[in-house]
Amino acid sequence: MHRPRIAIPEPTSADPAYNSRALPQYIQALHSAGATASVIPLSERPDRVARLLASVQGVLLPGSPSDVDPQTYGESRIPACSAPDPARSAVDELLLQDSFNLRKPLLAICYGVQSLNVWRGGSLIQDLASEGLTAVNHAPGRTVDEAHPVRIAAGSHLASLAHALPSPAAPCLSVNSSHHQALRTPGDNLQVTALSPEDGVIEAVELNSPDHFVLGIQWHPERTYLSSELSRAIFSSFIQAAAAWAERPTEVLPYEPACHPPA
Repeated sequence: MHRPRIAIPEPTSADPAYNSRALPQYIQALHSAGATASVIPLSERPDRVARLLASVQGVLLPGSPSDVDPQTYGESRIPACSAPDPARSAVDELLLQDSFNLRKPLLAICYGVQSLNVWRGGSLIQDLASEGLTAVNHAPGRTVDEAHPVRIAAGSHLASLAHALPSPAAPCLSVNSSHHQALRTPGDNLQVTALSPEDGVIEAVELNSPDHFVLGIQWHPERTYLSSELSRAIFSSFIQAAAAWAERPTEVLPYEPACHPPA
């Protein structure tokens, strides 16, 4: 199988320690699944990012300690909403445009799925606790591998991955969790494919498209890549889609004769 290159932006421009802690887990998961990570510095000029994107076959949007600016989905920021990261938002937009324009496979994780959702015209819950969604602890910390259950929708890509595992997973399974925001209204053509059953928080969305792999998940499979069959299956399916994109035939435009002015 062709070893695809996957674009992944630095998680944040404001916290180098977070990048040093988080980014290696994404890179290692991509490498273990058969891909090469192409890290996009948030300080790069847009033209340089565009050149980098010309050499990748997939996009991974990682988590971040920042929050998407609520003004982008028509709300005023509440005190519990973390500061936005304009540099990350700008790079995310370039990567999302590239993915959707060329139908490159896209995996969006935690902040990444929130960024995807808002870019597609959806909205977010700015803070779960502020809206009384406290029945489930969605942010127990990085060391908790099984924070709460999620229920996967039948017929979804996630369901097909769960059913194909060596030890098939039930429709309801436990995942890790590290977020205080969540999707409120799904963006254009994004279908909800996993929920937290106790409070109804959206945990995963997929693009309703047979020829464009787009999967957004609220939990962190990169952190449980070694311990979770489903985490490995998520990355494997993403990389397989990227490899298939790389091997697609070049589209040939139909011949159109040149128009000549009348004599």
